[in-house]
Amino acid sequence: MYKKKKMETGKLIKELRIKKGMTQEELADKTEVTARTIQRIENGDVDPRVYTLQMIAKALEVDYNLFVENEPDEEQEIQQVNSNNWLGLLHFSGIIPLIFPTVLIWNLKKDKIKGMSDHYRDVISFQLKVWIGILAGSWIYWKANVPIPLILVFLVNAIFSIFSTIKVVSGESYKDISVFKSGSKNDKTK
Repeated sequence: MYKKKKMETGKLIKELRIKKGMTQEELADKTEVTARTIQRIENGDVDPRVYTLQMIAKALEVDYNLFVENEPDEEQEIQQVNSNNWLGLLHFSGIIPLIFPTVLIWNLKKDKIKGMSDHYRDVISFQLKVWIGILAGSWIYWKANVPIPLILVFLVNAIFSIFSTIKVVSGESYKDISVFKSGSKNDKTK
């Protein structure tokens, strides 16, 4: 993440320098830094100081804010990771075929995380399908004394819950799992 920000700023500086028809040496002369430093900034090897960025902006005749705005907001990235973690926890709550933990998580974060209600509906829908499987497996166990269907329901529930949790936390679509394809066409990762 940090290296990515340095690379974006460096690429922008390089693009602007080339558009101005300047060499790294010429830019270095106008900014009071070495050509090697300019090279390292453009390659993303170093994070330029504010003063250096201001000098580069002045030499390239651009606004300094262009470099600052180019960098992704670290706080936004942290917030997205936090949101994905909460969505992942919501999906992981489906591993326990009780609806109560899922409702608690949804109620706590429904107004704070975009897409929480969509994920909530999908997890509750999945849990209701699991309950149907549990009831059917229990009936088979009661009538035929065969526990395999009931065990399979719990095993499949655990696999799907863990798989969707991993997908959501990593920011991928959990909709690839056929159980979640319930009529909605759009991707609900976030």
